[in-house]
Amino acid sequence: MNVTIGNRLKQWRKAKNMSQEEVADCLHISQSTYARMERGESTSWATYFNKICKVFEINPEDLVKDETESARNTERLTEIAMLSVYRKIIKRYELQIDDLKTIIRNLNKGKN
Repeated sequence: MNVTIGNRLKQWRKAKNMSQEEVADCLHISQSTYARMERGESTSWATYFNKICKVFEINPEDLVKDETESARNTERLTEIAMLSVYRKIIKRYELQIDDLKTIIRNLNKGKN
């Protein structure tokens, strides 16, 4: 989780065009302490939770949202895509079956 949050901190910092030192100043910590947060080597982000949210103008849940939710959404999109492919394959076979039924009907008419 620390690495995930560290990556988010880095993205938000870059989006605001801030240096690590500028963010550290806003949090009243050293640049090296902040750098450890971004690298996921420190849990001290929890101590500065509210200040981090203010600096980056984010909601608290944005900082700690569950990554598995994103993975589940990706998994669901993959399922939907696969279902679409399977439906197309099934439709193609249904059309071939209809063609074969027509052929069989025509052959049976010829026997009568």
